[in-house]
Amino acid sequence: MGELYRTDLALWSAQQAAAIRAAAREGSNAPVDWNNVAEEIESLGASERRTLASHITTVIVHLMKLQASPARDPRRGWRETVARARGDIETILTDSPSLRREVSAIVMRQTESARGVARIALEEWDEHSAELDGLTYDADQVLGDWFPGSTA
Repeated sequence: MGELYRTDLALWSAQQAAAIRAAAREGSNAPVDWNNVAEEIESLGASERRTLASHITTVIVHLMKLQASPARDPRRGWRETVARARGDIETILTDSPSLRREVSAIVMRQTESARGVARIALEEWDEHSAELDGLTYDADQVLGDWFPGSTA
C-alpha cells in the first residue's frame, strides 16, 4: 500500500478515500472524521489534476502563439515556457502515472480557454488572431518535443 503512495499519488488518494468511506459505512469506532478525511485525500488527486490542466493550458497557449504570430522576438521565450511546462507535466505524470490516461481529455477540454488566452495576448500586440480559430493539438504534440513548423 505504501508503494502506491510513492509511485502514483492520484491513484493512491482515490483508493484511500474509497477505503475510508467503506470503513465508515461498516461503523468503525475509531475517533476519525472519516468523511472529511476522505474528502481531503481525494482533494490531493483533484489538486494534481488541476495543476496538470494548468500546465497543459500553458503549453497550448504558447503553441498557439508560436503558430499564429508572425512576431520574431518573443518566440524564444514562448518556446522556453513550453519546455518548462512540459517538464512540469512530466514530473506530475511521473508522480501520478494514472493521470497520463486523462491527458487527451484535458487537452481537448482546455483548448478553448487556451485559445482565448492566446487571442488576448496576441491582440495586446495588435496582432490579428483569426488564425487561432482552427488550431488544435493532440496529446503527443502537447507532451512531446513538437513545435509549430517542426516536422517531428
